[in-house]
Amino acid sequence: MILQPADRMRRLPEQFFSALVRKANSYIAKGYDVINLGQGNPDLPTPQHIVESMREAVLDPLTHRYSPFSGLPELKEAIADWYKAEYNVDLDPASEVAILFGGKVGLVEISQCLLNKGDVCLVPDPGYPDYWSGVAMSGAEMVMMPLLRENGFLPDYSLLSQETLQRAKLMFLNYPNNPTAATASESFFRDTVEFAAKNGIVAAHDFAYGAIGFDGQKPVSFLQVPGAKEVGVEFYTMSKTYNMAGWRVGFALGNKDVISLINLIQDHYYVSLFPAIQRASITALRSSQDCVRQLVSTYESRRDVFVGGLRQLGWDCPAPKGSFFTWVPIPNGMGAVEFADYVLDQAHVVMAPGIGFGKSGEGYVRVGLLAPEERLREAVERLKQIKVY
Repeated sequence: MILQPADRMRRLPEQFFSALVRKANSYIAKGYDVINLGQGNPDLPTPQHIVESMREAVLDPLTHRYSPFSGLPELKEAIADWYKAEYNVDLDPASEVAILFGGKVGLVEISQCLLNKGDVCLVPDPGYPDYWSGVAMSGAEMVMMPLLRENGFLPDYSLLSQETLQRAKLMFLNYPNNPTAATASESFFRDTVEFAAKNGIVAAHDFAYGAIGFDGQKPVSFLQVPGAKEVGVEFYTMSKTYNMAGWRVGFALGNKDVISLINLIQDHYYVSLFPAIQRASITALRSSQDCVRQLVSTYESRRDVFVGGLRQLGWDCPAPKGSFFTWVPIPNGMGAVEFADYVLDQAHVVMAPGIGFGKSGEGYVRVGLLAPEERLREAVERLKQIKVY
C-alpha cells in the first residue's frame, strides 16, 4: 500500500530547528564540549513547593479519574484571581478562561477555530514558528508583518494593504517577544485594539514571557487595555514563569466566543489535563511569587554577563528588555545560517539562526540565556578566541 497523507500534512512547515539540534548533537557525539544557547527550554528546576504539591496530588486516587473536559473549575478560578492580582484584569473563570495542554497547543488551535481556506492570518516576522503550523493546517494564508529594529520590533499596521485587511481574520502578536526580546507598551496595545476592531480581526497575544521583564519594568498584558476582550485573547503558559515546561499546562484568556471555540475543539482532542498537574498549577498561582521574582533576577544577571561580554568584544548588542533571549546582530556580515554554523564549528557554541524565525530574522542570531553565568562567560571567551567580530 502506498500511503497518501492528507493535504494538511503536506502544508505543514519544515521544522527548521530540528536541523540545528542534529548539528549540535553531532558535535557532542564527537566529544566536544558544546555550550547550547540555541534552545528555548528553561534550564532551572520547577520550584520545590510546586513539585511537592504534585507529589501529594498524584497520591490522591481522585486525581486518577477524568476531570471535567474543560478543566478543574478551581484552576480557572486561580487563574482569574492571579490575573487580577498581577495585571488588574477581571476575568470570568467559567467563560473567559480555557485550560490548555501547553501554550503551544492553543496557538495552533486558534487558527483551526477561526480560519478557512482563503482567509489571511497576520504573522510577525520574525516570530515563533508554531504560529505557522496552525495556519497551514487551516488552509489559510499568512501575510508577514516585519519586525524591524528601527521600529522597536513592533509591526507597522499602516503597511498592510486594504486587500489584505479585507481577508484578514486573525493576527498573532508576542511581547515580550521571541525571538527579538522586545517589549510592547500599553499605547501600542491600544492602537492594536483599535486596529483589530476597525478591521474585524481577532488579536491573539502570546504572553508566554509575560513574567520576565528587566530593569524594574513589568511587561504589559494585552488584556489590560480597554476593549481588548472584545477583539482578542491572550495565551499564557506556566512553562517560563514557573519552570514547568515539561508539565504542559497553559491557558487562553479573553473573548468569550473565542474561548468557547477553543474549549469545543479541545473536547474533540482531549479528556482534560491530568488533575494532579492542575492541582500543582493552583499551588503555583496561589502561593508566594518570590520564586518568580528570583527567576527574573537570575535571567537579568545572565543578560548582563552575556551582553556585557559581547559589548567588550565590540559587538553592537542591545540589552533585551524581556524574555530569556538575546537577539544579537551578526557582527561580520555573514548570513545567519553561515554564522551559526561557523560559531558551532569553531567555538562549539550553539546559536539559533534568525532566518529560522522568518525572512526579517536574517542578520541576527537568537541566544538563549539558559545556561549558568560561568558558561555564558565561557561562550563569550570562545567567541573572542575565534575573532568573528
